[in-house]
Amino acid sequence: MTGTVPIQTSGLCWPSDSRAEDHTSPYLLQEFRPQMDMVKLQEARVFLQNMDYSRTTWQDDDGDTILHIYTAKGLREYAFAAAEKLSELGKLDSKEHKGKTALLVAVTANQPDIVQDLLSLGADISICDVNGQTALHLAATYGFPRVMQVILYAGLRVDLEARNFEGLTPLHCAVISHCATIKAINASSSSTWLADGSLQTQAEDKLMCLRLLINSGASVLSQEIKSNKTVLHLAVKEGNIQLVRFLLSIQLSNMQAFINMKAHGHTALHMAAGLHGSPFQEELIRLLLSRGADPSIRNLENDQPAHLLQSGDKGERVRGFLY
Repeated sequence: MTGTVPIQTSGLCWPSDSRAEDHTSPYLLQEFRPQMDMVKLQEARVFLQNMDYSRTTWQDDDGDTILHIYTAKGLREYAFAAAEKLSELGKLDSKEHKGKTALLVAVTANQPDIVQDLLSLGADISICDVNGQTALHLAATYGFPRVMQVILYAGLRVDLEARNFEGLTPLHCAVISHCATIKAINASSSSTWLADGSLQTQAEDKLMCLRLLINSGASVLSQEIKSNKTVLHLAVKEGNIQLVRFLLSIQLSNMQAFINMKAHGHTALHMAAGLHGSPFQEELIRLLLSRGADPSIRNLENDQPAHLLQSGDKGERVRGFLY
């Protein structure tokens, strides 16, 4: 879906307490965004004005322009001056060897102020790198909510359903990335008795990115290309109970249809039933059932979710509420 964001998604609303913790208001950007140092900016402009054309547009062996370099280093005033100059020359969106423009480098380097500056100077928000990753894909993958806020609230037309070359939308990327962080937290907790605090912060930031995308209109119904998984399939498959709770807290008019969507024949409930080693298997199954998952649906092998449960006492206990 392409549209100017923020927008209201049809059929989607939030529980009364969920928006309060989103911090998605564009007005919050002003609280974090420092003013540019005008003295430094003037120095940078003079420096760039005295630079000849070949040096201004020169690209190194990696394809980096002077703008890429300033951006990666977080030199905001010099990046702004270089962007002004390259914009005049029609080279603001020059790409380095991985297909990244300065805007994509700014996103990857978690430089929201420079992202804002580049967009204000006309950087292409829809451009992608060699992997088909747009600015939104990258912000979602790395879990940079402030960068994502800048992109979503810049008043530009942003394609929330853009696909990278793996067939994933930014929302799919955000879910996959959140799942990877939760897995790392669980591994850290089991080995050290205390989860890494930085991982916890990453998980919170990535969940914020999910909220921002959905609140701006990204569709939870979108299926990735390779196996038709929705974000719910992806979260359940990884046993990510936190994310499943979040997705099922969204008030969709078609929640039951969403829960029972198939990915190569498997519903989310089939996937939960197959999580034999997960400590969250039973909770996931109960949660899905409470929101309308249909235990009678069969997959391509004609199996119902109950047929995919493990043997033994745990499997038998769970089987009892699938029939």
